Formats: sequence, C-alpha cells, structure tokens
Amino acid sequence: MLRYLPQLPLPDFLARFFALCLAPAPLHASLGAQGGALTAMWLLMAIATMLPSAAPMIRTYCEIADTARIKREPVAHPLVLVAGYLSVWLAVSAMFAALTLAVDAFASPGQMLDPAVGIAGAAALSIAGLYQFSWLKEACLEKCRNPFSVLFANWSARPIRIFRLGMEQGLWCLGCCWALMLVMFAVGVMNVFWMALIGLFSLVEKQTAGNLPTRLAGAILLVWAATLLVVST
Repeated sequence: MLRYLPQLPLPDFLARFFALCLAPAPLHASLGAQGGALTAMWLLMAIATMLPSAAPMIRTYCEIADTARIKREPVAHPLVLVAGYLSVWLAVSAMFAALTLAVDAFASPGQMLDPAVGIAGAAALSIAGLYQFSWLKEACLEKCRNPFSVLFANWSARPIRIFRLGMEQGLWCLGCCWALMLVMFAVGVMNVFWMALIGLFSLVEKQTAGNLPTRLAGAILLVWAATLLVVST
C-alpha cells in the first residue's frame, strides 16, 4: 500500500526509514543514519507488539489514579507511566538495531539460503523456545499478570517515581518477551504478519492463567528450530 502512495518529498532520515520498512535491505548511508533508522524501526515494532499487552497495567494505573483523584489526592498523568515503559523498549530497540547491523555485516548479500543464515535463524528460534520453559520467564510473566499489587505497593504522586515504576513494568515485560523478539531475525525484520502474531500471543499469554500457551509456544519454536537446522545443513 505504501508503494502506491503519492511520492511526497520527505526528510532524508524518513526516506531511509520507509525504504527500510518496504525492503529490509542494507541502507546506503552512514552507520549512524542506519542505526537511527533501525532503532526507530525496532521501537515501532515494540510499540505495535508489546504496548497492547501492557494495556491491563495501564488500565489498572488509571483506575487507581481515578480513585486517588476522587479523594482529591495528587496523581501523576498515566502518560508518565507509559513514557517510563517505552523508555525501556527504546533502549532495547537500540540494542536490537546494533544486533541487526552486526548480522547484516556478516551476511552475504542475496544469499538467503546460505547455511550460516539458516543456522543463525535456528539458534534464534532455539533460544526463544528454551526461554519459554525457564523460571525467569515464569517469574516475569507472573509480575505482568498481576500489575495491581506492584502498582499499589509502589504508588506515588511524584512523576519521577511513576516514570521509574513504568520502567520497572517495562523490564518485567522485557523479561517476558525479549526472546520472542528474536523470532523476527528468523522470519524477517519488519515482517508485519509475525509482528501481529507475536503481539497477539503476548496479549493472550499475559491474560491466560497457567503456562500452557507458554510451553506450547516453546515446543513449537524448538521443533521449528530443529527443522530449520536440518534443512540448512
């Protein structure tokens, strides 16, 4: 759809960014420009996939804030919490951008069937699959499923405290989902279908009691990794 939009004059950075979204290929630009465009791209991907799953946490904060406002107590705006949450994913986006540049530097242009590419994809899927069975994943998921106790216990009217609280929630969310983001390296960065699928799964996983969806996804990822490894070698 973007290809059929009118050709509007855009700033150089935005032109590179949209070129990367339409065709995720190496950019003919300086390393800093590539890093900036990739960071923006990963941040948008994180917002699209992770922010919907944070909606219960944001809604819970709004409910507590409304109760405090009725009592005429000072409250910090919910956007302060969201800003703290997104600041974590901004830092993560910069790291994933650096990893994308590193992978691109070692990949052979046009050699998508290169065994090294398949092995790297299998490794990413294996890490994501194994992490689904880890105790750390379960601990982070438990925090994400029960935001009320964390928000209520750390309640404050100071914006800086709420910003830090948003960062804390962002770290718990990162603990839940960082490995799933590695799947994007196996299926193609900025693959819209997989972005939507990972976002939907993260939402279901955080809203479902028990670990069945988590373990099932882990098993699928491990089988997928083994299949990719066999095909690549």
